Amino acid sequence: MDLRLNPEKGISAAERLKQMDMEEIAGMFAENSDEPYAEEIAREIAKRNRKRQETGGYEKDMESMSKKELKEVIEQVLSFIPEKERKEAVKKSCQRCFQALRIDVNQEFEVLESFLSKLPGILAPGGRAAILTFHSGEDRLVKYYFKDGKKEGIYSDVASDVIRPSAEECQRNPRARSTKMRWAIRDGENPHRM
Repeated sequence: MDLRLNPEKGISAAERLKQMDMEEIAGMFAENSDEPYAEEIAREIAKRNRKRQETGGYEKDMESMSKKELKEVIEQVLSFIPEKERKEAVKKSCQRCFQALRIDVNQEFEVLESFLSKLPGILAPGGRAAILTFHSGEDRLVKYYFKDGKKEGIYSDVASDVIRPSAEECQRNPRARSTKMRWAIRDGENPHRM
């Protein structure tokens, strides 16, 4: 299951930013992507939102806020970073913030939680599941559901640690670098327990 941005969603990332207050934006950036400057970026977005409301600027193309202007906000917030390190820092913060927005707009954590709660019911006794995650928020959810399931006797065994791709695999496929895998085995003795 790939939880990428769904262009058919009725709400855009820009609209979502417009609807949230500073604390909600900061929480989203921190929770969904571990953005270290979440609060500072959220403060600047909220300030710009207030200014737009005061001047009636919401009639403009709001898609620019989700891309171009968000990058400008991040560049402004990170202007304290030494120049030779700033470009990379801005790039990484942009990636994290866009990821956080995608997760929020697509309700990816809710979809993943729904899947994880239904997983034991679709696994045969002794059945195995392996889940690849691409960032820490997803991994925390999978780890929680698997460990909790083992404690409750739903799973007979779960990965004790995360499995990461080898250096060789990352060299062949650089996108694999951020992946983590966890597995669980459905308890075989009482297939109806959940």
